[in-house]
Amino acid sequence: MNEVWHDVLAAYQRRIVYPGKEPAFLILVSFLATFLLVRLLTHTIRREQAPRAAGRSAPRRRRLARTVRIRGVHVHHLVPGIVLLLVTGYLDIALSVRTDRRLIAVFFGVGAGLTLDEFALWFHLQDVYWSAQGRASVRVVLVTAAVAGLVVLGSGFWYDLGHVAARALGAA
Repeated sequence: MNEVWHDVLAAYQRRIVYPGKEPAFLILVSFLATFLLVRLLTHTIRREQAPRAAGRSAPRRRRLARTVRIRGVHVHHLVPGIVLLLVTGYLDIALSVRTDRRLIAVFFGVGAGLTLDEFALWFHLQDVYWSAQGRASVRVVLVTAAVAGLVVLGSGFWYDLGHVAARALGAA
């Protein structure tokens, strides 16, 4: 197993770090991780709110997640996503912050994940998250991730990972 990780890290260094694609890789990983985490949390919130919506009392336990409300108004997660996109864009472009672009890349990916998860809200201007219209957000995220994964990172990285996986499976 150590040999597999060594080969993956070597491919990462050769295909991502040396050509300067690490910020793009970090954007993609943080984007996907944020999307998956937000989907998990929103499903948890919805499941915890279901008994109350049906008129039943929810079991007494500490809730894992909650909706955010300010003065009774639900704050959708695209709002902090937009703020993160604006802040990271400003730091990168206007201030030319160059000290650690990896951190800016991660925050940009998180902002993009939060924002694109509610893509359908952009067009419908109403909460369609759980409807058929809301599934457009999932499709947009999948297309964005596929394009970023193939075009931005390049096929060489995926080619190397395929060889590592083939060797690992052949050795198993």
